[in-house]
Amino acid sequence: MEENVITSVQNARIKHVVALQQKSSLRREEGLFVVEGRREIEHCIACGYEIVEMFIVDSLLFIDDYPATKITPQVYEKMAYRGSTEGVIAVAKCKPHQLSIVRSALPLGSSKNCQLSIKNSPLIVVLERVEKPGNLGAILRTAEAAHVDAVIVCDPLTDVYNPNVIRASIGGVFSVPVAVGTSEECIAFLKEHNVSILTAQLQDSYPYYDYDMSGPTAIVMGTESTGLTQQWREAADAHIRIPMLGRLDSLNVSVSAAILIYEAVRQRQVKM
Repeated sequence: MEENVITSVQNARIKHVVALQQKSSLRREEGLFVVEGRREIEHCIACGYEIVEMFIVDSLLFIDDYPATKITPQVYEKMAYRGSTEGVIAVAKCKPHQLSIVRSALPLGSSKNCQLSIKNSPLIVVLERVEKPGNLGAILRTAEAAHVDAVIVCDPLTDVYNPNVIRASIGGVFSVPVAVGTSEECIAFLKEHNVSILTAQLQDSYPYYDYDMSGPTAIVMGTESTGLTQQWREAADAHIRIPMLGRLDSLNVSVSAAILIYEAVRQRQVKM
């Protein structure tokens, strides 16, 4: 075994990566997160993230000549959050996502290559108090596919760089413009820029396909357990719903978001 290969799971660097995977507080404190798999790491790099260190099981897994430390398969198994990620794992620096910072740095419609670049008639997805990382990741994956202008996460109960968010989004979290703030900040931002607020809710609402989403639009989703808070219901320009024709009265929030996002895409393509 070569001397430069890490063979112990008790190695301090290995334990640090494991802690970053497990602890959102450490990710926030150090401004670092972990990304696994060649595709996800290459996408992360392409989106301008800085790689701090990289670990590989095999020398053939080098990515873009980034310096990497070799580890044994057993050490990789300890580090990796999921099973089949090709034996390559990296630590990267987080980007700032605070909505207040983004607003001051980048007015609506700016062409700067910053975190939140929104065109004149944006399609924005707002998620209030999202709690399941898998749902957030799935919505980011849909947002990437539909070329949504931004996803704003309000009062989150999970962090953007949770390993399940990265996994479920297949790296979409790196390329979709994401901002994080309070509901109050988000409402002020949307109203300041004349973006119509459409809240997805069953009560006092109209079928989603009856509302024009071809203009500046924010689709606002709440949690599956409690829905949206009264603050968003009162701030809305319209309440929309997906008709429930069966015995169950709700869909998974990521499925609901996908339906509404692609209705907006359909309407915009029709008007092109």
